[in-house]
Amino acid sequence: MQGRARSARTAAPRTGRELRVVSEDTYTDWHAVYQDNVGWVYGLMLAKVGNRADAEDLTGEVFLAALRPLRVSASIPEVRAYLRATAKSVLAQHWRRRLGCEITTIDDDMPQADTADPETSDAPERARAMLEQLPERYRRILELRFLQGCSVREAAAELGISAVNARVLQHRALRMAAQLERKPR
Repeated sequence: MQGRARSARTAAPRTGRELRVVSEDTYTDWHAVYQDNVGWVYGLMLAKVGNRADAEDLTGEVFLAALRPLRVSASIPEVRAYLRATAKSVLAQHWRRRLGCEITTIDDDMPQADTADPETSDAPERARAMLEQLPERYRRILELRFLQGCSVREAAAELGISAVNARVLQHRALRMAAQLERKPR
């Protein structure tokens, strides 16, 4: 019996990579991935940072980070799960850059479709409450930079200080805000 060919019923040896059937629930191209997911990613970022400019930048970062490793042939739920995980990483990097610590979590019940409503976010109220606890100069720099969307130079001119001083003031204000956030209430 040696030298006989394998019968059709015998499985071929495994190569380490198994093939799977790709369902029809896939995106046609990267544009379709972006169009279908940009709304909820942006809504999530806006709810987490409370600032349109930062939310737009972070949304772009999510899609750029996902561009290379994400397969367009992945199913729609797989793409959304990957984008969600990427969004979590991008937010963690954002807060680490801003505050020196990771303070972001994404709930498991996050909407998977374009249903995020920025008007229902409590971020503005939390930001106001935090700002009220800060000294006047710290509060003012953060209001100018993040609520009014001023550049560092514009904020510095408004405060009558140098741009370098404005950056230092902003950094100190963000650190103090992070410390206040960590204190038990």
